[in-house]
Amino acid sequence: MKKNSTKTLTLGKIIIYSVGIFGIQLLVGYINTYQSQFYTSVLAADLTKCAVIILIAKIISSLADPIIGNIIDSAHFKSGKMKPFIAMSIIPFALITTLMFVAIDFKNETLKYAYITITTVLWNVVMSFADIPSQGMLAVLSPSSDEKNTCAGIANMLKSLALVAPNLVVPVICMLTGSAVITKKEYIISAIAMGVFAIITTAIMVRGSKEVVKSAPNKMGFKEMFSELVSNKPLMIIFLVNMLGFGRNMAVSIGVQAAAVLLDEVTIPGLGITLAGENLPIILGIGAAIPSTLSVVLTPVISKKLGVKKTFMIFGVYGAIVAMGYYFLFAFGPAWFHSLWGILLGQFVINFMFGPHGFAPLIMLSDSVDYREMTTGKRTEGIQYSVLSLSIKIANAFSVAVGIFIVGLSGYVGTMTFSQVTPHMQNVVMAAYWFIPGLCTGLSMIPMLFYKLDRKEVKQQIQDFIAKRDSVSASK
Repeated sequence: MKKNSTKTLTLGKIIIYSVGIFGIQLLVGYINTYQSQFYTSVLAADLTKCAVIILIAKIISSLADPIIGNIIDSAHFKSGKMKPFIAMSIIPFALITTLMFVAIDFKNETLKYAYITITTVLWNVVMSFADIPSQGMLAVLSPSSDEKNTCAGIANMLKSLALVAPNLVVPVICMLTGSAVITKKEYIISAIAMGVFAIITTAIMVRGSKEVVKSAPNKMGFKEMFSELVSNKPLMIIFLVNMLGFGRNMAVSIGVQAAAVLLDEVTIPGLGITLAGENLPIILGIGAAIPSTLSVVLTPVISKKLGVKKTFMIFGVYGAIVAMGYYFLFAFGPAWFHSLWGILLGQFVINFMFGPHGFAPLIMLSDSVDYREMTTGKRTEGIQYSVLSLSIKIANAFSVAVGIFIVGLSGYVGTMTFSQVTPHMQNVVMAAYWFIPGLCTGLSMIPMLFYKLDRKEVKQQIQDFIAKRDSVSASK
């Protein structure tokens, strides 16, 4: 069969879509990284209590994800299935993110923790209305799996950068305000700046993207929704990959606390700028940025040659061995591994493992949507991407909560100085920072053993179906 040489997704359109993903995920990264630190350092909340509240709130809010997916699949707008929901949600999402960093002087402890719980639930629900359609839009931007793979690779690279970008933005805000620490002023300025940026980039995505794969409104009851989740094996595999791999991103969620525990103050040569405490994540980010970016860039290339399954397994084996191995060198090896250069080397080596984590589920979901349409005659992007969002949200809930809980058990508090840090505290925090991500990376490979949609014969069946479907649609 001769391939159509006309591209649906040009490089410009891919960049427009990916920039929008960056803006939305920037707000997600800010909350994931700084929420708990804000609660402890500004609101004077207990770290372990915050961990439990965040876990419960995120799980409660995640129950709304299938409902949101159903709403998306049931809707019918002239501009598309996904774009209207992205456009409607981004301003409320930016506003609730800003609200999360408003410092309130609570006189009552019960009221304070109730406020934390309610706003965390609300933030996660609003986030889903922006996240589910923005991720799901990938499936309707092009009928070509190759084009979607390329788009997913670039979008995943910008998504990965967005999740760690707050570690750079917040210290820069502190430099501009002249503050050596993050006060309530820097928190709110950072929230406003990133919120405005997210609104602008999302508007560019909505304005510049076109949904070309059309499907009729498909309203599902709860019985049909449950049947979709249970009967869709590829969807279940993706869910289990995220669940077993919940701790892969734990280092991001505790980056602020880890930097304060692992690093003494650092003076940047030539600039005379000294970073300490909460502003040190920028140093850890330097060690992670290059390998993370390289792995994200290389993942689509390797996946195109070997398939998403083999690529995921290769990176998984590497990550499990290196991350857990380096933790034991830190905990039981020479003192050099506790030094700045030892930690930066660990960051560089370990962060090569993260490339497939965001890329693989997007490609698998896109294939799953097409495969499900081929076998059932229905396209259910909304419900399938809501399950992806649900699994990511629950995994993130455990990642954030377990990470923060471990940091709390180590004895760390938000106002602690480096002189108060003990070697035992460092080892405990590093277990959450390196060992658990490596362990979860290994566990996440288990369900991937049963993934079959990237087999050549299955991929060809899907492509033949898409070509036939488009041919019939064009003839009408």
